[in-house]
Amino acid sequence: MNDIASWIWVLIPLAAISIAPFKMWLKLKERQLATQSNLAAEKSAQYAAHTERLEQRVRVLEQLATDRGVETAAQIEALRAPRLTGQEKVR
Repeated sequence: MNDIASWIWVLIPLAAISIAPFKMWLKLKERQLATQSNLAAEKSAQYAAHTERLEQRVRVLEQLATDRGVETAAQIEALRAPRLTGQEKVR
């Protein structure tokens, strides 16, 4: 029993000394987790924006596929026509 009592007096200061590095390690892990979660949130926002753009493109393609050909051709021709800005060259 005397042997255990002498070890306790040695282990108590060692435990107190080892708490500081353990706290520093925990803070480091917390910062790493915060950084990883910020990166994941940023990637998620980028994927959501990309998905929204793709959905908009699919809507346009669906409209083109289901629209009557005459209306589509008129819209395409309207886009091809030069826009008049009032600064035309006079021949």
